[in-house]
Amino acid sequence: MCVESDGCELEACSSSDEVRTLSGSMSEALKPSARELGACSVGQKCGSALMRLRSPTAAAGILSFGNVLNYMDRYTVAGVLLDIQRHFDVSDSGAGLLQTVFICSFMVAAPIFGYLGDRFNRKVILSCGIFFWSAVTLLSSFISKEYYWLFVLSRGLVGIGESSYSSISPTIIGDLFTSNSRTMMLSVFYLAIPLGSGLGYILGSSAKDAAGDWHWALRVSPLLGMTAGALILVFVPEPKRGSVDQPSSRIKTRTSWLCDMKALGKNRSYMFSSLATAAVSFATGAFGIWIPQYLVRAQVVQKTAESCTDQPCSSRDSLIFGAITCVTGLLGVLIGAATTRFCRQKTERADPLVCAVSMLGSAIFICLIFVVAKKSIIGAYVCIFIGETLLFLNWAITADILMYVVIPTRRATAVAFQGFTSHLLGDAGSPYLIGLISDALQKSYATSVLWQFLSLGYALMLCPFVIVLGGMFFLATALFFLDDRDKAEQQTNLRSLPPSTVKVTK
Repeated sequence: MCVESDGCELEACSSSDEVRTLSGSMSEALKPSARELGACSVGQKCGSALMRLRSPTAAAGILSFGNVLNYMDRYTVAGVLLDIQRHFDVSDSGAGLLQTVFICSFMVAAPIFGYLGDRFNRKVILSCGIFFWSAVTLLSSFISKEYYWLFVLSRGLVGIGESSYSSISPTIIGDLFTSNSRTMMLSVFYLAIPLGSGLGYILGSSAKDAAGDWHWALRVSPLLGMTAGALILVFVPEPKRGSVDQPSSRIKTRTSWLCDMKALGKNRSYMFSSLATAAVSFATGAFGIWIPQYLVRAQVVQKTAESCTDQPCSSRDSLIFGAITCVTGLLGVLIGAATTRFCRQKTERADPLVCAVSMLGSAIFICLIFVVAKKSIIGAYVCIFIGETLLFLNWAITADILMYVVIPTRRATAVAFQGFTSHLLGDAGSPYLIGLISDALQKSYATSVLWQFLSLGYALMLCPFVIVLGGMFFLATALFFLDDRDKAEQQTNLRSLPPSTVKVTK
């Protein structure tokens, strides 16, 4: 037994290189020898060819595809939210409850999957999660209008399934790549957040228009999800944790979950960046649900459109917003990765500083949305485009910050806890809160079309102030980033040594 610098006890692994699975572990001694593999049959040759396809790049591509489906499934409901409101006859706050229940179950399950992801076979957990959420989404499309509570419950179950994916998949990419390669692959992976969100609006609206029934919006993504689950099982490898950080030797020590949580709580860069991520989640969660509705109400005020009274409602604004989200997501992630690589040549604190500047700039343009929307829908779309592009700059950079300041054997727990924090303080409550504020303001002039538009705008004005707060948290992250990065590197080096060479510190 030994003790590392942050006070956590290290549990030494055996000298044999074990492969741990959900059912136990397998040592090298149980693996077939080279002689046993000497004679290759046709089946073995096919298997060998299949193994060659399991490259790190292919694995990152498949995981990114799964992440697109993760967010596409999440925002398909937002693309047909107006139809859901009419079908189940619920208010703004009732509709916002769908996303709130989803996020609450997501964040509660995240620490559990983080614990499992640091200790067991990650790709098996990912595949099971995908199959589960796909099945629940498909079944939820058959719920009748008398059982809105059951529809809300189904979104909670979907949140549990999707939590497994978001908590674990980034850590596999983190163990397949390093340095600028890891930044690029994480950029591609996190591009799936805005891309999948935008495709969710487009898929939901298009499927509804093609079938003439919004229920079909929930029957397409499950098929794609099950395909992604099968691809992960076959083509994605299970890399050794920390193998790219210490290529010469495997990390031979592991700490308890309680020690991991204590160490993360003392990691100032990690905590401040998690709070900043919560600010981003607050804004994106509220925007994803309410901006299409806000733009519809703006056009009603301008008398260029009529209020929806019968299903199916117009999906034009959801389609446009979805397309904008896809494009801004692509631009934001690419610009963020390129800007960070350039700024790293000037300062080692480039990662958190780029995030801070982009957040503060985004807040300005998001404020302008509510200024120009009453007069010009095109002007509102321009402000949305610029504001979202700046907001999406920090997705992949935030993940890279985590990879720098957290040791490899603690990353799945760190990703899960960061997800828990960001959802708890962010989009778990923001859609419902915005809807609640809007409903409260509408009580004064319940029948006024203009007031319905203004009340939702006033409620959404909370988002820019939260984004500014997130920018401040990224600036705080920059103050401690170098110290926490160096400490993580030292601990990784310490853990890669044989147990007999690790000194006990008090």
